[in-house]
Amino acid sequence: MPMPQESNPRTGPLVGLRVVELCSTIAGPVCARLFADFGAQVVKIEAREGDPGRNFGAQVDGVSLYGASMYRNKQSIVLDLKHPEGRDIALALLDKADVLVENFRPGVLDRLGLGEELLRARNPRLVTVRISGYGQTGPYRDLPGYGAICEAVAGVRHLTGDPDRPPARCALPTTDYLTAVYAAFGAMMALYERGHSGKGQMIDVALYETAFSQMEEVVTSYERTGTIPTRQGPRLMNTAPNSLYPTSDGSWVLIGANNDAIFRRLAKLMGHTEWGTDPRYATQTARGQRVEEVDGLVTEWTLRHTAEEVQQLLIEAEVPVSRVNTIADIFEDQHYRAREMLMRIPHPSLGAVTMTGVVPKMSRTPGLVVKAGSGIGQDTRDVLTQDLGLDDTQVDRLAAAGAVWCAPTSQMTPTS
Repeated sequence: MPMPQESNPRTGPLVGLRVVELCSTIAGPVCARLFADFGAQVVKIEAREGDPGRNFGAQVDGVSLYGASMYRNKQSIVLDLKHPEGRDIALALLDKADVLVENFRPGVLDRLGLGEELLRARNPRLVTVRISGYGQTGPYRDLPGYGAICEAVAGVRHLTGDPDRPPARCALPTTDYLTAVYAAFGAMMALYERGHSGKGQMIDVALYETAFSQMEEVVTSYERTGTIPTRQGPRLMNTAPNSLYPTSDGSWVLIGANNDAIFRRLAKLMGHTEWGTDPRYATQTARGQRVEEVDGLVTEWTLRHTAEEVQQLLIEAEVPVSRVNTIADIFEDQHYRAREMLMRIPHPSLGAVTMTGVVPKMSRTPGLVVKAGSGIGQDTRDVLTQDLGLDDTQVDRLAAAGAVWCAPTSQMTPTS
């Protein structure tokens, strides 16, 4: 697949949309990145030290590899929001913006002179997306909260891991990414409604509520039955077979034969067609009452085959299955390449970096990655001159006053 070039014009359904990002860490930047992937102009405002997210994960030659992906397609500028002129520049950008994405704790932007009431008075069409741990209201609103903390508050952590061990942490920031999608969806609804009313509105997105929304079935069950579920390990609660199963070569496969038709195909493959009509196993409800027994029967069969053999046999039988891929396996997987989910993107100092592709796929106006993430302050001068009409002398004066910072022309990437 050819690598896109930075000079490529922006394309996608959101071309012409202007987004200002005042965010750090993950949920907010990922939300804004979704807009950028589909053509919106996203201006990321950072402090001189940069977004703390630039310190996450691996670095090569002082360059954040996570940042190269999470900040892709954006322009990075450095403003001191505590400096009056720095704040005024932020306000000027927001006067022209369609969307603000921010994830400060409630009240912080008010203290900086960038509060909701002021922004709404200056730009009534502005959609403000406010991401926080616990929302803009309620007794927890002022508490700090990361995705992992909010998973504990939401009850999700209690259900994560093996039943004989303490609650486990998911290896990935799933709550942050789901929050980013909820936030972007809320913003798009507000933009759609603005087309009728001409007015913007605030989108209040709480990390704990994102995590809690996954507890949909647990909530209804507890209210009516009083059941407090606990950790299931690799299994799907009250469902079998749906778990990890060992193979003869010391590997594992995940098999999901949830519904009755799929289970009948699996039973036939295993040489026990009669299980498909046996009242002990014939229905999903019956199997859910015999999880240990059913998983044991499947394990006896998988241990007679290698992981490759199990996967091939089940694919042919149309039973959902997968080996447990490592990232090395994924880099060799032809499906990821065919779907452009491993994209090789030019990078000014590293040559090129591979990053995840654009999600979702659109048939007529697809998203596009036009460049890797900018370095800290790399685009300050361009944004101030091209978007706000300042000249180089004015930008130099603002930089000398400490209101802004422009990365040196030779500095193409951040140091962190």
